[in-house]
Amino acid sequence: MILDLKASSDAHSETISAAEKGGDGQTRRSRVSGIDRALQVIDYLYETGSPAGAYAIAKAVKAPLSTVYVIIDDLVEKNMLARNADGMIWLGARLYHYGLAYARSLDFMSVATQEMHDLCREAGETVQVCGRDAEHMLVLAMSDGPNHFQVASRVGTRVPLNWTASGRLLVGHMPEEERVELFKRGARISPTGRATIDAATLSDAARKAFEERLSIQAGESDYAVACIASPIVDNRGDCVATISIVLPEQKIVADKSGYADRVKASAARIEKLMGWRNH
Repeated sequence: MILDLKASSDAHSETISAAEKGGDGQTRRSRVSGIDRALQVIDYLYETGSPAGAYAIAKAVKAPLSTVYVIIDDLVEKNMLARNADGMIWLGARLYHYGLAYARSLDFMSVATQEMHDLCREAGETVQVCGRDAEHMLVLAMSDGPNHFQVASRVGTRVPLNWTASGRLLVGHMPEEERVELFKRGARISPTGRATIDAATLSDAARKAFEERLSIQAGESDYAVACIASPIVDNRGDCVATISIVLPEQKIVADKSGYADRVKASAARIEKLMGWRNH
């Protein structure tokens, strides 16, 4: 897609910077293209997870405010960004449509989503498929259970890896040094204050959970909410995603083994259908 960034000369000069003379006498250009700036704006909104004003975006991506205004206006016009009633900027519907098209093209998501709905009906609880985005866990798909229990994390939610059962599994296959470094960078205090933040402890827990193909957390990210997850492992032995049951904390105490058996069986079925059971 070509972005129509028709800015005034002062705004456009940041996007295409002045030529510089190299040591060899040749002219070279240092530039941040319009498409790069557009991606910086979109990435910032995605990573923060909430609408923002043009000034905050410009400051975060280190671009002139005039340039950011031009890019935002162009992306809003193309429905890639949306401007709320209060003037704040958020991701637009066009990006959602692209995401749906991409998800349809992935055999894995098709298989995992079908299994997710099957497990939801079988367990009678909310089920999620989650992946990793750097130091965060990302909810990729979700099937709401039939009861009235409300789950705060919806599709697209990103939370620190140390808050969730799935987060630990997603790094359990990694070498210990990498796990420790990842948790040092990304571990955060959870809203309930019950999530572990010590990198070494988290690394050991991640390894153990991955080996046991089961991770359980209760009340670490949300009060009275529990999660029981199993890793989905590819043919290289890497955890590419997890499938998990999210339910009230008291239920997991009453029937932990029953939920554990169901979620592990679901992960195994996904691996089998993907041809990954030889890892």
